[in-house]
Amino acid sequence: MNLPELFQLDFGLPWVLLLLPLALTPLFERQRDSIGIPSLVWLPADTLGQTLRKVGTCVAAVCLATLIIALAQPGTSKNYIERIGRGAELSVLMDRSASMDAEVRRHQLKPGEQARPSVSKNQVVKEALSWLVNTRPDNRYALTLFNVSAIPVAPFSDDEALILAGLAASGIGRGPNKTNMGLALVSAIEQFDGRSYSGSRAILLVSDGGARLDDTTQQQIRAGLTRNNISLYFIYIQSSANSPDLETVGPDAEDVVEEIALHQFFQQLGTEYRVFQANDPESMKEAVQEIDQQQNLPLAYLEQIPRVDYSRWFYIAAAICCLVLAVLTTIRVHRL
Repeated sequence: MNLPELFQLDFGLPWVLLLLPLALTPLFERQRDSIGIPSLVWLPADTLGQTLRKVGTCVAAVCLATLIIALAQPGTSKNYIERIGRGAELSVLMDRSASMDAEVRRHQLKPGEQARPSVSKNQVVKEALSWLVNTRPDNRYALTLFNVSAIPVAPFSDDEALILAGLAASGIGRGPNKTNMGLALVSAIEQFDGRSYSGSRAILLVSDGGARLDDTTQQQIRAGLTRNNISLYFIYIQSSANSPDLETVGPDAEDVVEEIALHQFFQQLGTEYRVFQANDPESMKEAVQEIDQQQNLPLAYLEQIPRVDYSRWFYIAAAICCLVLAVLTTIRVHRL
C-alpha cells in the first residue's frame, strides 16, 4: 500500500473508528504502577528503563490503534488499472420509432431462389450491433435510443452484458411515428463531454429516416463533434425501392427529402463522416463490419478492479507491536 492509496482508504465498518480514543489509554498513568517510596534521590538514574517504558507505552498505543483500524475493514473501492486494447469509444444512436418495426426491404429474388423469412428493421439492427459488441469487447460502448426524445440506455461501459441487454430491450414495445434526430445527436455528443481522450471516438447513427435541423441544432452538433474529436457514421436503413440512394448524393443535390437534407448537413461538418446504406440483413452486417475495421486503433482505457482489503496489513502491524511489547517486558523483568 503506497502513500496515495493511504489517502483513498474507505472503511467497511466506519463506526468502529469511534473506538480510536481508546488507543490513548496506555498513555495515562495507572495507580497500580505507582510505588510509595519517600525518596529516590539515592538511587542511580535508570535512563534505559525510563526510555523502554516510554517506548512500550507508545507501542501499546499504536497496537490498539492498528487493531481498531483493522476491525473497521480499511480498503480501497475505486481501483483502476490502465489497459491498452484495440477499438474505439462508440456511442450507438439507434432509431426506435414505429417505422423500425416494419419489415426490412430485401433484394429482388432471383429465379429459383426461395423467399426468406420476414424480419423487422429493428431485429436486423439488433443482430448486427450485438455481433459487433461480441466481436469487439475492447470497445467502449454507450447506447441511446431515440424517437421524439433521446432515451439514454447505457453510459460508456466495458460491460458487454449491459449493452447487449439494452439492445435486446430495444425490441420491447412500439415507439411513436415521429423522431427528433437533432436532439438525439446532441445527447449522444454530450456523452463524450468530460471524458479524457484515450483513442478513436465515433457516433454510430442507425435510422431509416432523416431530418431538417434548425440552425441552432446544427451549430450544437458541429461544435460538439469538433470539440470532442468525434467521427460520425450514418447507417441508413432503406425502407423501399423508392428510398434515396445517399451514397450517390453529392453536397450540391437538391434536398427534396429529409434523408438527403440530413446527409448533406453531415457532409459539411468538417469532421470524419461516412454513410452506409442497408436494405437487408447482409448489407447491414457488412456496414457494421466495415465500421469495425476503420475503428480498430490502439485504445487506452481504465478497468475497475475489485475492492482491495488492507485489514491484514494492520493486523500484521498490531502483531509486530505485540512482539515488541513482549520483548520489552522480557528485558524489564530480566533487569529486575
